[in-house]
Amino acid sequence: MIPGKMNRLLSAALVLLLASPALAAPTALVNGKIVTVTPDFAIAEAMLVEGERIVKVGTNGEIREGLPTDATIVDLKGATVLPGLIDSHVHSTGAATHEFDHIIPEMETVADVLAYIRDRATKVPEGTWIGLSQVFITRLREQRFPTRAEMDEAAPKHPVTFRTGPDAAINSLAMELSGITRDTAVPEGGTGRIEKDPATGEPTGILRGSATGLIKRGNTGTKSPDEKEKVDALAELLADYNRVGLTSISDRGASDGGIALYSALRDSGRLTCRVYLYYSVGAGSPIEEVKASIDKAAAHPLHAYNNQLWLRGIKIFLDGGMLTGSAYMKRPWGVSAAYGIDDPEYRGMVYVEPEKLYEMAKHALSKDLQFTAHSVGDGAVERLVDTYARIGENDFPVNEQRPCVTHCNFMTAEAIEKMAKHGIVADLQPAWLYLDGRTLLKQFGNERLEFFQPYKTLSEKGVKAGGGSDHMQKVGSMRSVNPYNPFLGMWTTLTRHPRWMGEPIRTEQIIDRAEAIRLYTINNAWLTFEEKEKGSLEAGKLADFIVIDRDILTCPVDEVKAITVKETWLGGKRVFAAE
Repeated sequence: MIPGKMNRLLSAALVLLLASPALAAPTALVNGKIVTVTPDFAIAEAMLVEGERIVKVGTNGEIREGLPTDATIVDLKGATVLPGLIDSHVHSTGAATHEFDHIIPEMETVADVLAYIRDRATKVPEGTWIGLSQVFITRLREQRFPTRAEMDEAAPKHPVTFRTGPDAAINSLAMELSGITRDTAVPEGGTGRIEKDPATGEPTGILRGSATGLIKRGNTGTKSPDEKEKVDALAELLADYNRVGLTSISDRGASDGGIALYSALRDSGRLTCRVYLYYSVGAGSPIEEVKASIDKAAAHPLHAYNNQLWLRGIKIFLDGGMLTGSAYMKRPWGVSAAYGIDDPEYRGMVYVEPEKLYEMAKHALSKDLQFTAHSVGDGAVERLVDTYARIGENDFPVNEQRPCVTHCNFMTAEAIEKMAKHGIVADLQPAWLYLDGRTLLKQFGNERLEFFQPYKTLSEKGVKAGGGSDHMQKVGSMRSVNPYNPFLGMWTTLTRHPRWMGEPIRTEQIIDRAEAIRLYTINNAWLTFEEKEKGSLEAGKLADFIVIDRDILTCPVDEVKAITVKETWLGGKRVFAAE
């Protein structure tokens, strides 16, 4: 919950260089179409900002009346204004430096992958390891790994690893240096597998699960950033977020090192996005160690509310991934060459047993920390939702703690009903529907996608859902691994049209434009307990807003994904202006 007036004033004092001076003249923005995102979705003409907050929203006449002579007047010339956009799921500290050594091109085909490997082989010394990670084979048109022979041809004198989620493909030299032969056993106690050619019994180079631990990677020849370079890179990434209208983010995997980077930016006045932190906890540790990590987060100075940087959440991993065939499903995945599934009863991976999950979630919620877990499959979502319901019905009400489900791509009608009853909130990634809908339809069929990212049902049932990107690699809103352009996300919820497909999927879950905007504004503010501070344009709220290049409420629907931002304002100060 947001503390009272005292903490609000304290947080305002910490804004540093981003804050407008207390005695600064007000700014009046007039002649616009201001989409307030209030409950009635009111449209205004003008808005008055003083310091870091909105003073008034209304007609041109109402805003101009009584303006001091030194007021700054901004003529919007009919442009549309939205509240500052919020991304509910990023991993910015890692993404910012992912290309620190060199640029990694976008890859849509196996040929693109091999071209990258070939290029790297000309730029690093022989024997240096060449690696690619998180180029998901389910996002390649061929939906397969590059073969051992293909990678041998591309880089015969370099060991090569191509990793996607829990699995990897390696070339012959990497196998040799790792000591992997036809007789190599997978590590005990894991779920690993060394795939072999059925005709010869020789390893194909594809390693599944814990078998990837057999890879003995050596020198990669890449440069790593120092702490100052990490801080600078993060500042550059946040500036790129501002370019697409983002003024707030939720980091759903914050480490001690990552928190230090955000803190350094805040202390130097360079934090151009407000940051809500979910502290990352290893759920595989003994329960007492998990509780100790939760206690550490609860005792952290940033656990006290601050509108720039707030540590308020705990994040664990409950199941695997949708892109890697490891999400925990209620029904079997089905045999699949792309996902490497040959067991018809396989349902995915789940990492935390129900009783342990209950203990850690209850402990976090009791410490005034919002708990969430990476839960992709409907089996994992059901387990997490049932855990929250158990706490709410047997221990203490959880509604005000807003327990969260991260990803929740596959859901059930029963889970959604429980979420509505117990105030459970949802963090979803619309762009995954766009990027991966074709693959999912092929794997599961239309019937099993009934509650895949069910935005309409969530809205109708009163479940607060927020839009996020899961941005984790590269800078660039459309070139990043998991694009963080919020207008692509909104367009996806308006059309449900995956790439490389002629038709949309499950169109009954399409929402209207007001709901699409709410996903990235007031709903995400609710997810972080800040709906009284931001997420809509109202008197008393933080002056976080954007000016866009067209009317999102009336433009042709396919233009929504092409919207660009003309200006981004944070706390009454312009942090981005298009050239």
